[in-house]
Amino acid sequence: MLIDEHHLLQKCRKGDQQAYGVIVNHYKEQAYSIALGYVGSIDDAYDLSQDAFIKAYKHIKSFDLSRSFFNWFYQILKRICLNFIRDKKTHFNSDAVEMDNLVSKDLTPEEQNEQKEQQMLVWKAIGKLAVEAREIIILKEFKEMSYKEIAVLLEIPEGTVMSRLYHARKALKKEIEEVMI
Repeated sequence: MLIDEHHLLQKCRKGDQQAYGVIVNHYKEQAYSIALGYVGSIDDAYDLSQDAFIKAYKHIKSFDLSRSFFNWFYQILKRICLNFIRDKKTHFNSDAVEMDNLVSKDLTPEEQNEQKEQQMLVWKAIGKLAVEAREIIILKEFKEMSYKEIAVLLEIPEGTVMSRLYHARKALKKEIEEVMI
């Protein structure tokens, strides 16, 4: 669904909550999955993504309409997730990731179980990565963002994205090997 984000944001700045609701509905799945990538908990990811939308709405008047809303929102969501991790001293909970949603329905039950097990190993390994490495893996591999999109989102050069991704993949490979032992 295409939305006229700029027009909706102008309405939001005037206090139109329905216009903001359209924006929330447009980005809620993306926000939830990103939060889940940070914290690994279904309930916490849902709460944190909602908290980020509330905070963004409270500060919508300071938003620069020439920028991308999602990129601005992402920074809010990221800070909320990192603060949550720091304050709660929680670790990524790979057991909370719903594998049923990630498994292809075109497979036999045996193949689905095998795919679930493999994905669980990958998520456990992802959970052991540093937050920065986890973030870059989630954005590139699961959100399928380009290097340029990630660079804009994280406000870093493309070369830094490539470097971080290289090191994150290397760390992920090491973690997967350790999890499989």
